[in-house]
Amino acid sequence: MSQSPATKHEVLIIDDDEQIRHLLGDLLAMDHHCDMASSAEDAMQMLEAKKFDLVLSDINMGGISGLELVRYVVRKNPETVVIMISAQQTIETAIEAMRAGAFDYITKPFAIPHVEAAVSRALSHHDLLEAKHRYENELEELVRERTAEVERLAYFDQLTKLPNRSLFEDRLTQAIKQAEAADQMLASVLLRVDGFQEISKTLGHAISDRLLQEVATRLNQTMAERTTVARFESDEFALLLTDMAGPEMVVETLRKIVESMKPTFVFDEHELYLTASVGVSLFAVDGNDTVKLLKHAGVALNRATSSGGNCYQFYRADMNALAIKRLGLEAELRRAVANDELRLYYQPQLELSSLRIVGAEALIRWQHPRLGFLAPVEFIPMAEDSDLILLIGEWVLRTACNQLAEWNRAGLHHLRIGLNVSPRQFQEKDFRLIVARSLAESAIDPSAIELEITETSIMGPANEIVTLLRDLKEMGLSIAIDDFGMGYSSLSYLKRLPIDMLKIDRTFVNDSTNDSGAASLVLTIITLAHNLRMKVMAEGVETEDQLQLLRTLKCDEAQGFLFDRPLEPQAFFLKAMSAAPYSETETQLTLVHL
Repeated sequence: MSQSPATKHEVLIIDDDEQIRHLLGDLLAMDHHCDMASSAEDAMQMLEAKKFDLVLSDINMGGISGLELVRYVVRKNPETVVIMISAQQTIETAIEAMRAGAFDYITKPFAIPHVEAAVSRALSHHDLLEAKHRYENELEELVRERTAEVERLAYFDQLTKLPNRSLFEDRLTQAIKQAEAADQMLASVLLRVDGFQEISKTLGHAISDRLLQEVATRLNQTMAERTTVARFESDEFALLLTDMAGPEMVVETLRKIVESMKPTFVFDEHELYLTASVGVSLFAVDGNDTVKLLKHAGVALNRATSSGGNCYQFYRADMNALAIKRLGLEAELRRAVANDELRLYYQPQLELSSLRIVGAEALIRWQHPRLGFLAPVEFIPMAEDSDLILLIGEWVLRTACNQLAEWNRAGLHHLRIGLNVSPRQFQEKDFRLIVARSLAESAIDPSAIELEITETSIMGPANEIVTLLRDLKEMGLSIAIDDFGMGYSSLSYLKRLPIDMLKIDRTFVNDSTNDSGAASLVLTIITLAHNLRMKVMAEGVETEDQLQLLRTLKCDEAQGFLFDRPLEPQAFFLKAMSAAPYSETETQLTLVHL
């Protein structure tokens, strides 16, 4: 049965024998659009100008061979199917054609039914490839649309169009993870409009609603583009300050926030002069999780209101003293590596099918001789602003490799260590050499090291990124994309990269048990990752419900406070050496010794 014009396939026939070209053309022309070429060179020009579904090519032609041509076709368009034709009837020739990328192989002289069957099989295969590609694109678009819909309905305040409390808490949790990985300083800020309740009672809800909208506008205009401004309830707003170089920068930002409220608010005939009370808490000085930071920011806010408003208050009264201590911190940080003041802690990563430890993420801390134990947020931002991040990054890589070698000698094998790589470090021209040197010095299996790279890091020039990642893979390393889902990388781009693992951002994990949309997104990421032959790790697993859902969705691995916080090397070693799975029968998971 002939195909309708709308469904006809595009076929390119290549043979230096004119009689064979026309024989094949006459055979296929009724059901397909056929073009012909007498040489590989002519065919390449046609392939540049037009997309073909099927190519039938002779192997032995003058000039460029058919085998070289098939390699060119497969590189240019993997969905184009190639059938090779040859007078040579040896199995070696057929194998060589298949290895080059051909789908099928026909020998001369050929029988017409044999050709028809081969073409039918090839085009069916092509249609499946196109359907798969179309399905992936449609699914990716559906994910984007669904994500936008979920955010609009569940995560935004309808009056001000700002993020609501739920979305703010999600972003704060995400920012804490990034700060803990030594990328940023973080401040949680709450703002209350002084005297708002009296204004609402006097002028009514219409004016008070317009006032809140104007406050939201001013806050957005005052803050940097990446700052999250949210509305919690009534006259209470929240701000998430990241990328703070130090307490001094936080103070300057708070001053701008208070000042932004001072210009007159004009609504019809009403002129309103407002002030604001502001409370702030710092990670990790005032808390190391979302609940504590918001609670302590609320305490500071109430203190600011009680003192008369029109001011800001920190939760810690000694914050100014802390700022003074930080003045000489950068110089001391330069000496910290040589003075053996930096430490690595290891957070267990579990295989979900067995609940056994299969790896760990290495997280840095600073044991300062005067200030005591410092979290990454208190020194890594300074390092990022200078070349110190390269020195520290190299120390982390070398220390983790040596630690793994020590564990191997002590009998702990088959363990993978994940290392966070900052964008600055990833872009350093000597990064490959530094990695190779650390691997050589420690003599460990390179596959035991997994480099965790952010989506931001892979958004540079595509060819350079692909080359660098392939070089690292050829060294034997594993590559993971950290906090996947929060950046802008597309699945089609990821298909080009030699990625072993996607780490689902904790935001999606936190929402997965109470939001069907978030659970669907997690399932989609897992399914697509598995289709791309990548494993998936869930970050920030904190409840047994989350654990059970992830196991049901066939997630491969997980880490989070449900299992363990980051541990000192000896504590991690003892836990990993126990070879015991984690129990899922108790509220807090504990080791079960078999």
